[in-house]
Amino acid sequence: MHVRPLLTLAVAGAASAMLATSLPAQAPAAQAPQVTVGGVVFGQYLYQLKDSLGAGNQNQFSIQRAYLNVIGRFSGGLQTRVTADIAPTGAGNQQFRLKYAYFGWTPTNSSLTYKLGLIQTPYIDFEETLWEYRMQGPIAVDRNGYMTSADFGAGIDGHWSGEQVTAQLAFVNGEGYSGGTGDNRKDIEARVSVRLSATNDNSRVGGLRLTGYAGIGKPNAGGTRNRFLGILSYKTQQITLGAEYAATKDSNTTVSIAEVTGGILSAFGVYKLSNSKAAVIARVDVLDPNTDVGNNKQTRVIGGVSYQATPNLRLLGDVDLLSFEGASTPLQDATRQRALFQMQFTF
Repeated sequence: MHVRPLLTLAVAGAASAMLATSLPAQAPAAQAPQVTVGGVVFGQYLYQLKDSLGAGNQNQFSIQRAYLNVIGRFSGGLQTRVTADIAPTGAGNQQFRLKYAYFGWTPTNSSLTYKLGLIQTPYIDFEETLWEYRMQGPIAVDRNGYMTSADFGAGIDGHWSGEQVTAQLAFVNGEGYSGGTGDNRKDIEARVSVRLSATNDNSRVGGLRLTGYAGIGKPNAGGTRNRFLGILSYKTQQITLGAEYAATKDSNTTVSIAEVTGGILSAFGVYKLSNSKAAVIARVDVLDPNTDVGNNKQTRVIGGVSYQATPNLRLLGDVDLLSFEGASTPLQDATRQRALFQMQFTF
């Protein structure tokens, strides 16, 4: 008496199977894009250690930088980044500008990433990641105007053997992200970094590394803008050490500036105390803007103690002391010795 229901079920199952085989297989759903929004802010309290032109020891609270990042990751190895840079102006206001705005493409199983737009230049980000204390101020080659951290152009990033070797090549306008698009002249910049010996830090800046950088170009309307730099660094999870030398060569045919050769010698270190959130930092930068002229060196000494209060908040107390081999102007003398309490928070 159960034959009819069984026959009905069998017929329905056969029809379903025939229908399934007659329809084409559906393509797998495309990966949903991943978009993240975050940022980092550098703030400080500054106290001038010298009387500022008879007006007393100047002191002020300020926000030195605020970055807002929007990062997108899409199927097919496509990624995008837009970073807004909010920085103080000389008038005490804040200016809003783009720091990064580019797309990158990493082919499947490739060690190379191709980028186009307002991109990172090859060196600044590398040393800032090694040093870890951009919150204190720009590194020497950036602070003194010899390099910029971003520029308009195209580039290729590469890494091999677990980042034992990393490299970056960029073809850019040369005037930097805040210097306009420039004219028909372009700069080519490249960095190669090799890990000579591994440590317990296996990041792209970890281990004992030898890194070289070269930038060759021309400023607007002609001249020379050449940069050559070498750095030997050592980084573990507790210690960071670095020593570098940069050679510069500049001229400008527009204002009849003859070729000037300069140099920057830098050494820095970070020691993270064991079983503690505290660290000690130190840095010395010696700038010689013209090696053919005597008594013109500038030496900056930075020293301080940091505390990682939370994963998103770091505090730093430090002194920033600048000395001049030759004479200094009254304004330079009034602002060259500073004590700072600084903070960095991310979100």
